[in-house]
Amino acid sequence: MLNKLRPAIGRVLTPVGQAVARTGVSPNAITLIGTAGVVAGALGWFPRHSFFWGTLVITAFVLFDMLDGAVARVTGKTSKFGAFLDSTMDRVADAAIFAGLMIGLDRHGEHTLAGVALFCLVSGVVVSYAKARAEGLGYTCNVGIAERSERLVIALVAAGLDGLGLPYVLTGALWVLAVLSTVTVGQRFATVWKQAREAPVAAEPRA
Repeated sequence: MLNKLRPAIGRVLTPVGQAVARTGVSPNAITLIGTAGVVAGALGWFPRHSFFWGTLVITAFVLFDMLDGAVARVTGKTSKFGAFLDSTMDRVADAAIFAGLMIGLDRHGEHTLAGVALFCLVSGVVVSYAKARAEGLGYTCNVGIAERSERLVIALVAAGLDGLGLPYVLTGALWVLAVLSTVTVGQRFATVWKQAREAPVAAEPRA
């Protein structure tokens, strides 16, 4: 749903991207730095149950990482490899965030909620893989009530509020994310199944 805001966000980021481009930093370097910062924030603070400061660090680097596309556009350095790198690093960042939450919750004695965080991690991977695999087979799969942007916003806002001492917010958010991610996987399976019935695509070897 938040993907509908991409054009507006792109217009806002373009002037910033132009300024960053003048420093000579490449889009791929921005992607790698942003991912490294998110991983450091997630695995450096979350396992210690320092959710507020971890969220601040992660958010700063998530915002920085958003500049890679803007810099690529203004410098004309868009490439398939850049898109591949960006998507792959997004998965690494997401895994680090939910793994950090899982470890922090487990160390704090919240074992059930740590299991929910693990479920959110795995289901998020499946959500992304389902779309990538569908598009690789020639289908379209741009559906889902909880895509990456929604999942990140919910998780980070809840973690930050939990770090400020607001009770039950993170618990509720992770359970909601677990449900929404499951629904999203179902939506993508249903979409691809419908397309496969209407216009079969030549089968490829299974992974």
